[in-house]
Amino acid sequence: MKLEGKAALITGSARRLGAKTAETLHQNGADIIIHYRGSRAAAEALVARFNAERSGSAVALQADLLRLDEIERLAQEATAAFGRLDILVNNASTFYPTPVGQIAETHWDDLMGSNLKAPLFLSQACHPALKASRGCIVNMVDIHARSPLKRYPLYSMAKAGKAMMTRALAQEMAPEVRVNGVAPGAILWPEDDSQSEEERQKILQRIPLGRTGMPQDIADAILFLATSPYVNGQILAVDGGRQLF
Repeated sequence: MKLEGKAALITGSARRLGAKTAETLHQNGADIIIHYRGSRAAAEALVARFNAERSGSAVALQADLLRLDEIERLAQEATAAFGRLDILVNNASTFYPTPVGQIAETHWDDLMGSNLKAPLFLSQACHPALKASRGCIVNMVDIHARSPLKRYPLYSMAKAGKAMMTRALAQEMAPEVRVNGVAPGAILWPEDDSQSEEERQKILQRIPLGRTGMPQDIADAILFLATSPYVNGQILAVDGGRQLF
C-alpha cells in the first residue's frame, strides 16, 4: 500500500490505459478521482468497483478539458473530493492522422488542446494542492515525441511539446512538486483502425522484444514515478526497446 492516504486524479481514466493506471494506483492504496469527458457509464462502473473494494475510495468527475473554465472546476472538485491532491496523471489524449495537405485548424485545436494545452493548464490549476502535499505529476507522453510518426505530424508535435513541458515544469515546480513522464511505445492499437495490419507489422518488426506491451506495463511505470521521491524531470520510455532504432 505505497500510496495509502494519498489522492490521485487521472484524466481520461474511464477506459484503456487510464483505467488500468487508476486500478493500479487504487490497489496500492490511493483514493482515485476518475476524470471522463463522455464515457460516463464506464467511469461510474469503475468507481463502483473501487468503492466495493474499499468504501469511499473513488469518485468520478466530468469535464471537457478543451475548456479552461472546466479545467479550473475539475482541479477544484478533485482537490475537494478527498481534501487533498497528491498525484496528477495527465493521461487524456486524442490521436488520429493529419497528413500534410489535409490539416485543418480544428485538428490543431483538438490535438494541441488535448495533448498539450489541457495538461499545462490542469497542472497549473492543481499546482497549489500538489505543492501543499509535496505531490507529483506524471505526464503521458509518447515515443513519437522524439521520432515523429508518419501521417501524424500534429500529434507528434503536440507530444514533443508535452515532453518539453514535463522538463520545464519539473524545474518550475521544484522542490515541492516532482514532474515526470512516461513514453509508451506500442501498447494498445487505435480503436478506430486508423493503422492497417501492414503498418502494425512494420511497427512490431522495429521492437527488439518483438511484441506489443501491456497496459499494466504503463501503469507500473506510473506507479514507479509516483513513488520515487528523487526522480524528477525524467521521461521513461516503455517501448520494448523501439527507440534503439
